[in-house]
Amino acid sequence: MACLPAAPLALRRRLGLWLLVGLCLSAGYALEKKVIKGKVGEKVGLPCCYEIPSSESLQNYRVYWQKNTTDVVLAYAEGKMISTPKNRTEMNKTNLTLWISPVKILDSGPYQCVVQHLRFSQNSVVLCDESVTLFVTADFTEPNITTEVSTDSCELTEMVVRCSSHGGFPKPKISGTLNNMSVVWNASWVSKSSLSPYNVTGTLWLNVTEDVSITCSIENDGFSKSTSLFLKKTNECVVPTVPPSYNVITASTIVIIVFLLAITLAARYLPRHVCSHCCKPQDSGEEDVKDSMKPPLSSKVTSETSSV
Repeated sequence: MACLPAAPLALRRRLGLWLLVGLCLSAGYALEKKVIKGKVGEKVGLPCCYEIPSSESLQNYRVYWQKNTTDVVLAYAEGKMISTPKNRTEMNKTNLTLWISPVKILDSGPYQCVVQHLRFSQNSVVLCDESVTLFVTADFTEPNITTEVSTDSCELTEMVVRCSSHGGFPKPKISGTLNNMSVVWNASWVSKSSLSPYNVTGTLWLNVTEDVSITCSIENDGFSKSTSLFLKKTNECVVPTVPPSYNVITASTIVIIVFLLAITLAARYLPRHVCSHCCKPQDSGEEDVKDSMKPPLSSKVTSETSSV
């Protein structure tokens, strides 16, 4: 009734109050579509637009459950199944609910329930023809955060942080915080088709100068999963040794070679020089000893003179 004041006065007079109410209800019905949500692996029921009264039986009806208006899922006529049912499907024979178990992502889409009453053998009356949409979701795994250090120094650490999750549906959003401040991930999604699970990966490039707390969240269809990681910046600093230059290496090599040559020459010529000074005094000493053992020359000369 809320749409009555918005209608022009001439239109209300022309069509009458009852017709305008019908238009409003029809418009509201068209905007309100039935959507049934389910998760992968669960048992999901799609309601039909008609329920068989307790005074009657399924034998008086013809029921069609079809997907995308062309693909027949189940069909009954006069209480008997007249089509090969799709795998994992069955129908309640009273309220005509279509059950799918276990439901898969590929089961998503619009379904239509058509009910006809068999009043006469040749004619039938359509009691309802209504569609319902099945939307199947799948949970993502817990986000996994990994880090890879590209550059490390005393002042800062450059690293790549990745957050990944897989196996969910529909396409998710990835968000997070860095020290309780919102951060934007560079996200990428992988899926084989529009009705296949998604794998998502978010990447951050950070210059870490202090302790950092990172949170990664995966969100889809109103559900969220989060993981946190704490990175501690250490104060240990290792100064790398600078290799000596080419000139320093050359000069050091020349000094070592000269030193080795000097030692070699000294080892070859020093013993001769030492013997020339130390061995001769030893020989003269021995001669002195020998001379002392001989008779004095003057005595010999004196002796020979007296005999003459």
